[in-house]
Amino acid sequence: QVQLVESGGGLVQPGGSLRLSCVASRNVFGIALMSWYRRAPGKEREWIATATSGGSAVYADSVKGRFTASLDNARSTVFLQMDALKPEDTAIYYCNTVQAGSHFYGRGTQVTVSS
Repeated sequence: QVQLVESGGGLVQPGGSLRLSCVASRNVFGIALMSWYRRAPGKEREWIATATSGGSAVYADSVKGRFTASLDNARSTVFLQMDALKPEDTAIYYCNTVQAGSHFYGRGTQVTVSS
């Protein structure tokens, strides 16, 4: 069983920045990639970014150019730097990893973008 714990959410004004973190439990080693998802009010959960241990990342069009995902493999931690935030970025943000074919998600961290 993999446990993921997100942190770093909060209330921020439009145009502001936040940095989210997600740490995987100690029984996980050598994670090759981790992802971020979000669920906005009244909407389905959507994938927004995946970071690899090799230093690359891919993004959904909705966040490309504003968000940066990175994976620290040695610490089993994935980060999401969010810049130029918009009200439509308001959501619960979840990290995700796949181990032995099973998907694991954290409990999420709330991000609210509002003036």
